Amino acid sequence: MKTILTGLRSNSMFTIGNYLGALLPMVRLAEKHSKDSHFNLFVPDLHSIISEVDGGDLQANIMRNIKFYLAAGLPLNENVHVYRQSHVSAHSEICWILNCTATMGELNRMTQYKDKSDGKSSVNVGIFDYPVLMAGDILLYDAEYVPVGEDQFQHIELTRNIAMRFNNKYGEVFKLPATTADQVKFMGLTEGVRIRDLQNPEKKMSKSTAAENSKIMLDDDPAKAAKKIMSATTDSLGKIKFDMWGQPGISNLLQIEAMVTDTPLQDVISTWAGETRYGDLKKKVASSVQQMLEEFQGKLAEISDDEVYSILETGEKYANEVANKKLYEVQKAVGLR
Repeated sequence: MKTILTGLRSNSMFTIGNYLGALLPMVRLAEKHSKDSHFNLFVPDLHSIISEVDGGDLQANIMRNIKFYLAAGLPLNENVHVYRQSHVSAHSEICWILNCTATMGELNRMTQYKDKSDGKSSVNVGIFDYPVLMAGDILLYDAEYVPVGEDQFQHIELTRNIAMRFNNKYGEVFKLPATTADQVKFMGLTEGVRIRDLQNPEKKMSKSTAAENSKIMLDDDPAKAAKKIMSATTDSLGKIKFDMWGQPGISNLLQIEAMVTDTPLQDVISTWAGETRYGDLKKKVASSVQQMLEEFQGKLAEISDDEVYSILETGEKYANEVANKKLYEVQKAVGLR
């Protein structure tokens, strides 16, 4: 059985854009592939402490965000494994061993490191080194497919390079993850979904934006979220057409409508083709978003902490068994065992 591995963010809240563009596609990927593949959904909490976080907040965020996946319909069969990175000690140890294979030059070239260190007189080593920890996250489980955003593709290629270099020196210990091109093909992606800022549709919706009406959070009051849709920025052209460059506000509303109602985008576009009343479109999207949030939050309220801990206990038992077996192979290869 092949293994599909992806991280479940643990240090931030979800906007509806994160939900529709990242969380929901992962749930659907699990639904599609977990019958014949291992689907590892792990909490990258060791990665989270690269940034300054309050310990209590981190734990609360982990629980909340796992519940988000469950409320979204994550299948809970024997091939879906949810676990916390920090509860599988092999992740930390293999990171050190892989550090002795990775090079400073490779890590210096990582775009994420350049972006996060730009203009700063000092950054912590974790920011520089976390791609090696990410490589360990992948290689411990022989993960073939690693659904990530485009900004992480460079790290997949680094993982492949580290694994090839290690294998060339010590023998065939690691299975290489698929190439970036094959990752994209597997995910069925041509262009990532980017839900836009409701007040400035030229930008992506972000939780860090100060203007409350620009974003919809998953814990927003559903009626309040509907009002945000009604106040969304559109244009003065007077025609409903999907054109992300010429009419980003209208196009964003059409995209949201398609995704929250699970309707093919082209069908939504066809339904509204030739219409001119922006208010009617806003009312329909507002109603759909409100209904989606009401249903989602209703499911969320039914999920207890005990249920989450039970899922983690099972997932972490599996993860430790698999990761420790691979770690032992690595330790033997380099002479530590």
